[in-house]
Amino acid sequence: MEGLITSYVSSIHIPTSISKTQFTKPKFLNFQFNPVPASTFSRKTPSQSKLFTTISSSPSFVSTTEPELEADSQAEKFDWYAHWYPVMPVCDLDKRAPHAKKVMGLDIVVWWDKNESSWRVFNDACPHRLAPLSEGRIDQWGRLQCVYHGWCFNGSGNCNFIPQAPPDGPPVSTSKKACVAVYPSTVHHDIVWFWPNTDPQYKDIILKKQPPFIAELDDPSYIKITGSRDLPYGYEVLIENLMDPAHVPYAHYGIMRTRQPKVKADREGGSPVELSIKKLDIDGFIGNQVQFGINKFIAPCISYADSSPVIDQGDDAIADTEKKPSMQRREALIFFCVPVSPGNSRLIWAIPKNYGVWIAKVPRFIHHSVTNIVLDSDLYLLYLEERKIMEIGASNWQKACFVPAKSDAFVVGFRKWLNKYAGGQVDWRGNYSGTLPPTPPREQLLDRYWSHVVNCPSCNSAYKGLNALEVILQFSSLAFIGIAGATKHNVYTMVAVAVVCFVGSKWLHQFIYKNFHYHDYDHAFR
Repeated sequence: MEGLITSYVSSIHIPTSISKTQFTKPKFLNFQFNPVPASTFSRKTPSQSKLFTTISSSPSFVSTTEPELEADSQAEKFDWYAHWYPVMPVCDLDKRAPHAKKVMGLDIVVWWDKNESSWRVFNDACPHRLAPLSEGRIDQWGRLQCVYHGWCFNGSGNCNFIPQAPPDGPPVSTSKKACVAVYPSTVHHDIVWFWPNTDPQYKDIILKKQPPFIAELDDPSYIKITGSRDLPYGYEVLIENLMDPAHVPYAHYGIMRTRQPKVKADREGGSPVELSIKKLDIDGFIGNQVQFGINKFIAPCISYADSSPVIDQGDDAIADTEKKPSMQRREALIFFCVPVSPGNSRLIWAIPKNYGVWIAKVPRFIHHSVTNIVLDSDLYLLYLEERKIMEIGASNWQKACFVPAKSDAFVVGFRKWLNKYAGGQVDWRGNYSGTLPPTPPREQLLDRYWSHVVNCPSCNSAYKGLNALEVILQFSSLAFIGIAGATKHNVYTMVAVAVVCFVGSKWLHQFIYKNFHYHDYDHAFR
């Protein structure tokens, strides 16, 4: 999972000819991480650090007597509603229409305020009768209009127009009750972020606290491969999966090739992976892959790994250093894991790299097609895993799960952070009972259209274009048959072309279905 985006990049040893389902795995997944540059990632509000180690000194295993994952009443508490959350990449938002999103259980609407040239995030409910503003439109004056009764709102959430209010009557539109709740928002690293609190005291929170800064995403010498997808399993399971390189040879077998050990213990070529936690505090943790470098979990949303060779600064927080790495190929894996609601999450990925510029010219829908194959190959596993965890209770995770290998250290570290600082689970503030949504049919569970295609301009355009081509091929097949019957000339040629068009339309139909709707993955027959 950890290399789901870059498995097809030429710099990562892709073969000259690529089979339909097999792609080369990036160096990251070969467990060749290098220490993260000192200035790569920073927070505006640092907190005190505590040294923490999740694994024993034995060569292959974590101590089986790990402390229980219980909440620490003495530890500083993580406030889920005092952090910025990514909503969507800007490139996947249409300025002409409002967009409905859910983050932290909050229904929000994202829309472009052309009068102020900025993205706005509102509570997705008109104050009149609570109709969803996301079903509305942007009117000719650049206001967000509720299409139930036509009420209009400016970028500050103030109601500018109530059609039903008489012009010579009381100015009801100026009432505070007519205003929409506005969330602080900003565009950072080409992603719209919002602060999940509409209290006026947070109006200028961006001046005090900003979203985490990632140097590569702000560097013009880097290209970026980006995308997003909604997933039918929760935030906790998503983060754990991205922090687990050991599952790649197995869950993604036949899709991504990993570097094979000299002596293979099985067909897939899995081998010991030595991971450890160097530091864990309320802001997340720094993880280490022995001999290869450092990964980071930046609470609450970001999983980060960098492939550039720099100097490890020790157990303290990664500090600035005067020594700069020489110019070379650099690439990072950056995953934004968004809590949507219990049993639902959103993955936003950004893969910055300072080489292979031609990759940026490949249509995004091709990149996303590869990514979706990888996501689908372990989606059902994670879906069922989450339900088993919910049955036993998240607080019993350590008792129910046997995690003896060092390859589990990052997952154990995340669970310890979650229990020590964050209450053991996402704080939904009583908006949910804690039960997961009912299980839909497998085809609906692995659906790509509603979870990705409709939200991605590139995939949506490709989907519409390929559907149009399918219809053209079908009509062409009938047309050539008609011409052959009417003219009696070149009958065999016309019939042959008609057959080719018909077969092409059928093949294209299957291609569209598998790439934009549903592509199952049967591990038993890989």
